[in-house]
Amino acid sequence: QVQLVESGGGLVQAGGSLRLSCAASGRTFSRYSMGWFRQAPGKEREFVAGIRWSGGTKYYADSVKGRFTISRDNAKNTVYLQMNSLKPEDMAVYYCASRSRMYDSGSAYSSSSEYDYWGQGTQVTVSS
Repeated sequence: QVQLVESGGGLVQAGGSLRLSCAASGRTFSRYSMGWFRQAPGKEREFVAGIRWSGGTKYYADSVKGRFTISRDNAKNTVYLQMNSLKPEDMAVYYCASRSRMYDSGSAYSSSSEYDYWGQGTQVTVSS
């Protein structure tokens, strides 16, 4: 079965950086688009960034553009989220997600309902 395991979360001061990783297993990773979402206490889960299966298309929430970078290494079955210039409002549990359709070519997938597999999440805490 498909498994997604996030790592790399932790405590960082405002202005600092973290890199999240999501290791995927259970199917051919390179065929599927991936995304990162986050959920802060008392708030709904929100889209952060997405990357097409080929890695050639990336898209971001406005709140993180210019600060976060999503990437993937298909040889390592891993997707990354590099987070720079972190702000207290970035504090949340970050989730990795994967779509179930191979080689998709539609528009940016920014809704949680468009993803079928989820990791357990990793906590990111930003101190001011």
